[in-house]
Order: sequence, then C-alpha cells, then structure tokens
Amino acid sequence: MFSYRHAFHAGNHADVLKHTVLIAALQYLTEKEAALTVLDTHAGAGLYRLDGDYARTSAEAGDGIFRLESPAANAVTFAPALQAYVDLIGTFNGGPHTKIYPGSPFIIQHLLRAHDKLKLFELHPSDSRSLTGNVAQLNANRQVAVLHEDGFEGIKKFLPPPARRALVLCDPSYEMKSDYGKVLDMVADSLKRFATGTYAVWYPIIPRPEAHDLPRRLKTMAQKAGKSWLHATLTVKSSKMTENAEGQTKRPGLPASGMFLINPPHTLKASLKDALVQMVELLGQDKHAAHTLESGN
Repeated sequence: MFSYRHAFHAGNHADVLKHTVLIAALQYLTEKEAALTVLDTHAGAGLYRLDGDYARTSAEAGDGIFRLESPAANAVTFAPALQAYVDLIGTFNGGPHTKIYPGSPFIIQHLLRAHDKLKLFELHPSDSRSLTGNVAQLNANRQVAVLHEDGFEGIKKFLPPPARRALVLCDPSYEMKSDYGKVLDMVADSLKRFATGTYAVWYPIIPRPEAHDLPRRLKTMAQKAGKSWLHATLTVKSSKMTENAEGQTKRPGLPASGMFLINPPHTLKASLKDALVQMVELLGQDKHAAHTLESGN
C-alpha cells in the first residue's frame, strides 16, 4: 500500500505542469484580502533533493525541471506562468541550478500570506515524518498543520472554511485503482459541503480506463453542478512500449498527465495558453508531444 514515493519522481514533467498550474491559481486567489485555506490531500515529504539517491535512481527531473535550465531553454523568453514557476523553484536553491525541489506544500506556503491557512495530509509513515520535520523548519507557527491521515476523508472537517475561500489540491499516486473513484467521491462530497471552493485534481494519462474516465466524469460533475471548469494536459512522449537493442521490452514511463479544476480562476486559461505551448517545445521527447487546454461554464 505504501510503496509509492514521490521522491523518485520529483521535478519531472508532471510536476512542471502541476506546479505551474498551482502557482498561477494561487497568485490569483491571494489577490483578494480575505483569508484563504488550502488543503493538500496527498502532501508527500514537502522537499526533495534532486542529487539524492531517490531522484538519481529515476532521473526523471532530467526530462522535467532540468530541461528548463538547459542552454536551449535559456534562449527562450518564458511565458509569465512558466517563468513564475521557474523563479519560485529558484528561490529554494539560491540560483539557476536546482538541487532542492519543493513539493506542493512548500510551493503553497511560499505564496500564502500570514493570515492564510494550509492543511497538509500525508498517510505514508516515512513521508509524514519527513514532512513534519521539513515544515518545522519554516517557523510557520499555526499557519501550517501536518495531519498524518487520509486526505480523502480528512478534508471534510475543514469544509467549508471560516473565511469561505478555499483551494483543494488532490494528487494521489493512483497506484491503487480505487484512487480514481475516491477522487470522484471526494470532489462530489466537497462540492456539497462548499460549492464555491476551487478544486484542482492532478492525474496521470496512462493506458487505463479509469485514467481516461476521470476527467470526463469530473467535467460531467461540474456541468451538473453548474460550475466552471478547466482541463489542461501535457503529453511529452508516446505511451507505447519500445524495444532496446537487445530486444528487451521497455516501458515508456509516464507519458502524460493532466490537471482538472472546478471553479478555476477566470484568468487561468489565458495564463496557461502560452506556457503549455512552451512546455511541449521544451519537455517534448518525441513527435507525440502535445497539449490540450479546454474550459467551460
């Protein structure tokens, strides 16, 4: 049950998409003075060393954040949303070369104001301990709470939030097929508890029926509830199996991922339009690289 560790995947192309969207959404939501509560259902360890054993084992950052630091990328003027992402990652490293990659908890906390609140849920025993230790370094006092519990269920007690403004980020590993159904149940329940909250769901685009059904069912849910929605996807390579020189079958790894938001900031689609084009150009690994960006009311 607890085999997935985000440390193997930190800074990959899915993180570039997820965190660019997250930053753009938070920048908008923090423009209003009223307090914001952010709930992160699967927070992970919070901080990751890209020169550590986990990250070096998979080397996925090489096709993610590191590509945005390459000479080819340096010749590009980034779209504002992508530049905001690169700049924020840079603040954790004191320079352009990323060794420490901040997960969503630290990205969120960096953008929050003193009167905002952040609730972090992590069920994995080791990651929960790491998250608690990492958050303790922030000296964030009562702003940040780390909860060693199931985020799917745990967020219920915080909705609706006191100031009636909230962002929920849900990005489970989907290692268990049941996670897809749990995401749908969580969003449906959350909309009943707090209909005006912003709900952001990350998911992998893989050859599995549940993965293809998830955004379609979220779209239907939003439409039935009369809520606006936004769906962004990034594909960096083909999902087909390949063979190496020895004739051995090689799995492609994660080829694509998506972000689906209900009640997104009205500025988000325009912010992502050019950023997604650049992600395809800079992170694409073959001719199948592409993106989509759809929205509705």
